Amino acid sequence: MQREMTPCQRAEQSITKKFRRDLWTPLTQAVRRYQLIQPGDKIAACISGGKDSMLMGKLMQLLQRYGDVPFELAFLVMDPGYNEANRRKIEDNAALLELPITVFETDVFAVANSVGKSPCYLCARMRRGYLYSRAQSLGCNKIALGHHFNDVIETTLLGMFYGSQIQAMLPKLHSTNFPGMELIRPLYCIREDSILAWRDYNALEFIQCACRFTENNAACGGGSKRQEIKDLLRQLKKDNPNIEKSIFNSIHAVHLDTMPGYKTHGVEHSFLDGYDRAE
Repeated sequence: MQREMTPCQRAEQSITKKFRRDLWTPLTQAVRRYQLIQPGDKIAACISGGKDSMLMGKLMQLLQRYGDVPFELAFLVMDPGYNEANRRKIEDNAALLELPITVFETDVFAVANSVGKSPCYLCARMRRGYLYSRAQSLGCNKIALGHHFNDVIETTLLGMFYGSQIQAMLPKLHSTNFPGMELIRPLYCIREDSILAWRDYNALEFIQCACRFTENNAACGGGSKRQEIKDLLRQLKKDNPNIEKSIFNSIHAVHLDTMPGYKTHGVEHSFLDGYDRAE
């Protein structure tokens, strides 16, 4: 008689079988294409408790188990001041998915909420700093975050529409404040719809986001500029189903020769700099 699978076994099997094309394949493609992992790395998979970071943690665990490149892995959860229900939900989900998390507490929410302007910006910066610091103390040389394909294209459009700049989101980058540390984004090629489908197939429930306002706002992000971009893309996809892929591909094929201006390493450049020499 065949034994019934545990929720963790079911979630793992759905990744490697039912959602292999939508989750496992784009994960391994991103790891290879962007050289996210090298032999001997010790990576802190940073879990906020939402669907993206929880899946990222499970994918990294499976990659360590089945992948060709040997690396060490830690599962790091920073509690920035969650309410009791959110903290318990994170711990319960980690136990269900058999992710051996290490939790540490900070006062990020309290500090960010005490400022009158741009609390989200301050919160994000503080959270990343704490994650780098704790990961480094554990002997890690990289942190992994749960940003996915849709985050990449939405961030690109947000910069164009509201920041007056063309600025994408890199699949990996060196830390400027923590020498020797690097940030990687293993979900870079995974679409949000695929994450939602995996969550629903396994009847999993995660906290909405890593924000204190989740307590009072079930639809975290509702009314935000990012939500406006999501709505716009949803409308554009009706006429062009490949619109998101086109935007994603475009940030991999920037033609600097056609740009009147650009910035690199913090220095602004103009096409006029070498215009006459190009005759």
